[in-house]
Amino acid sequence: MRLIVQKDYETMSTWAAYYVARAIIKAEPKQNSPFVLGLPTGSTPLGMYRILTDLYNQGVISFRHVVTFNMDEYVGIPSDHPQSYRRFMQDNFFSSIDIPKENINFLDGNAPDPDEECRRYEQAIDSYEGIDLFLGGIGTDGHLAFNEPGSSLTSRTRVKTLAEETRVSNSRFFDHDISKVPQYALTVGVGTIMDAREVLILAYGHSKARALKHVIEEGVNHMWTVSALQQHRRATILCDEDATDELTVGTVKYFKQMEAPNLDPDKLLDSVRR
Repeated sequence: MRLIVQKDYETMSTWAAYYVARAIIKAEPKQNSPFVLGLPTGSTPLGMYRILTDLYNQGVISFRHVVTFNMDEYVGIPSDHPQSYRRFMQDNFFSSIDIPKENINFLDGNAPDPDEECRRYEQAIDSYEGIDLFLGGIGTDGHLAFNEPGSSLTSRTRVKTLAEETRVSNSRFFDHDISKVPQYALTVGVGTIMDAREVLILAYGHSKARALKHVIEEGVNHMWTVSALQQHRRATILCDEDATDELTVGTVKYFKQMEAPNLDPDKLLDSVRR
């Protein structure tokens, strides 16, 4: 596992966006062989989406041959609700780039048969022979997507009951009223994410420091589902300085030394612009 530490949120977002852009450009996707991208929602990836949009507007990258699968969706709120993840992605990313509508995949939180919807989603991912790069975030309790503490580390896309800590955290998007936050969500499983060829996880701020300590310095534990990434063949954790607050000094120094040649975001795109 790699740990990339950037000084602040803006630099972290730039590194993430440039990394994603480079991966897509290097893959040289075509209509019959698209680049398949797993995407998160929430406040952490907003900077990355903004910079990816800037790169598209500059002509650096196209998303015409990119297929996306979002991580999760609340159960029971309309698709046009301001806090639905379908609406989030449309407002903050998809409406500003050239990705074809038919290439965008969401879980339907209002499907009449949620279990069948989850099976359909797994089959859709399989139809593209898996996900090339899955992006994600870390919950304050170490959850990955909506795989709450105690989730199976081999789980697939399914219906999940949301933990109170998750609902309290997400209530900031619902007028700070936890009663407005749905109790259930559809989510890809830990196993679904682990099947991706590559995973990039973003962690921003001191509130993620405890979870980061568990994923970096402690063992694999289903109570911290993000820790499963220790066993992924190509996983990267990208964070800012504040998120390292609970790591030992030696751990942070080690990864900074190991990744020193890879810390400059501009070098990521330079390799494909030449």
